[in-house]
Amino acid sequence: MTGTEKTIAIVGGGITGLSAAYFIQQYIKQENKPIKLILIEKENRLGGSILTVEKNGFIIEGGPDCFLSEKPEAVQLCHHLGIQDQLIGTNKGVKGIFILSNGKLRELPDGFMLVAPTSFSSFIKNPLITPRGKLRMAMDLILPAKKSEEDESLAQFVTRRLGKEVLEKIAEPLVAGIHAADPKTMSVKSTFPRLLDLEKNHRSLILGLIKRKKIFASQEPSSSSTMFMTLRKGLVTLINALANSLPSEIIIVGDRVVEVKKKSDLSHYILRLEGGRTLAANSVLFATPAFVSAWLIKPIDHRLAQELSSINYISTATISLAYSKKSIPFSLNGFGFVVPQIEKRKIMACTWSSVKFAHRAPEDSILIRCFVGGVKNEDLIYLGENDLISIVCQELREIMKITAEPLLVEVFRWPKAMPQYNVGHEEKIKKIENQLHHNPGIFLAGSAYHGIGISDCIKSGKRAALATIKFLS
Repeated sequence: MTGTEKTIAIVGGGITGLSAAYFIQQYIKQENKPIKLILIEKENRLGGSILTVEKNGFIIEGGPDCFLSEKPEAVQLCHHLGIQDQLIGTNKGVKGIFILSNGKLRELPDGFMLVAPTSFSSFIKNPLITPRGKLRMAMDLILPAKKSEEDESLAQFVTRRLGKEVLEKIAEPLVAGIHAADPKTMSVKSTFPRLLDLEKNHRSLILGLIKRKKIFASQEPSSSSTMFMTLRKGLVTLINALANSLPSEIIIVGDRVVEVKKKSDLSHYILRLEGGRTLAANSVLFATPAFVSAWLIKPIDHRLAQELSSINYISTATISLAYSKKSIPFSLNGFGFVVPQIEKRKIMACTWSSVKFAHRAPEDSILIRCFVGGVKNEDLIYLGENDLISIVCQELREIMKITAEPLLVEVFRWPKAMPQYNVGHEEKIKKIENQLHHNPGIFLAGSAYHGIGISDCIKSGKRAALATIKFLS
C-alpha cells in the first residue's frame, strides 16, 4: 500500500464476493479513486456453489439452477453486465410441482402459493389433503392473527394457521427441497417473512394470498419473465461475466487465507496466504461461510467469531442423471417433485431439469436432478459415488418407474454449504452486526445472514461493498 492508496481485500470468490468486487470496481472506475482491490479464492475456480458442466449436449448445474425474478438483483446484474440476452424463463406450458404422497406422485393443487391455496375449486378436488385436513385448513379464514412479535418455527406457524397435515404433506417437503431444513427449527421470521406479513395485514393467509394473486393478475406480464429465471448456457455465464469485468491481476485463485492479523496501529490488516504470500489491506470483506469467517476473525474478535460459529450449516449433494426420452414411462409435465419426511425416502426432491428449462438436453433425452442429504439424511452425501448413484437410481425406479440405465451421471457434493436460519436467527444477526462496529474495516457478506438465494447474495455483496467504500471514504 502507498500513502494515499487504500486496499480492499475480499476473501471468497463465490457469487457474493464477485458481486462485491464488481460494485467496488465500478466505483473505482467511475470516481477514479486510488483504491486497490484484491479478491482471494481458495479453489482453482470462481463461483462457489455455482458450477455448470457442459457434457455430451447436456447443461448440468451442480448447485443452484435458477433465481427468483421477483427478487430483482440477479436480473439487474445481468443487465449491468450486458448478458441480458442470455436470460431465459421456464418452458412455456410447464408449471407446478408434484408431491410424493403414499408412494404416488400427486400434483400440488393449482393456485397454491407458498403453503396456502388461492383457488378453492382445484384445491377441493385435489386428493393430496384429506377432507379432515381441508376443513382444518379452512379454519385459517376465521382464526385471529397472532399478536406476539416473538419468532416461531415454520412448523409452529403452519400448524397454527393451517394444520399438521399441511405441514407434513406440503410445507415440510417444500422447505426441505429449497433450504434442506427442518421446519421444527426453521425461523419463519427469517426465512418466510412474507407469511408473517400476510397474517399481520390480512389476518388470514388464504385471503391475503387471494388478494395478492389478483394484484399480480392485473399487472402487465413480461413476455419473457417467469417466476424462475436462469441463463441459456447455465449460471456459470453470470460468474464468467463478473470475472471478466474485473482486472485479471486482482484475482488470486487456488490459494487460501490462513490468517488475518490487525496491525498494532489499527491502520490496516495483514492477510497471510497458504502459499506463503502476505497482503496488507485497510479493509477486509469476508464473503465466506460464517464458520470460515469465524475461524479467520477469532484472533481479532473472539466474541464476534463465537456468534458467527453459532450459525449452523447442512450438507447436500445433487445427482444429475440423463435418460433417453423413450425410457421414461412417467409423464413429465411439471418442474419435478418433492418428498415429505413421512414417506421415508432417501431423496429430498427431484427436478426435471430439461423440462423446466430449455437448452438443457438433446431433443431425444431428458435430464433429471436429484437432491440428497439435508437435515435428516446428511450422512448420505459422504457415501462412495457408486453407492450414492445406486441409491438415487433405486429411488427413481420406485417413484418414477424408471428401469433404464442412465446415459450419464454427474455427482456434486456440497459439504456444510447450506446455512440454517433457526429460530432466533434475526436476533443472532443483530448481535453480529452490533459486534462488527467494534472492528472498523471488517465487513461480512453472504448467504448466512439475510437470505440464501442468488439475488440475496448479490444484494448482500453490494451492501457490503458500499459499506466498505463508505468506510474508506
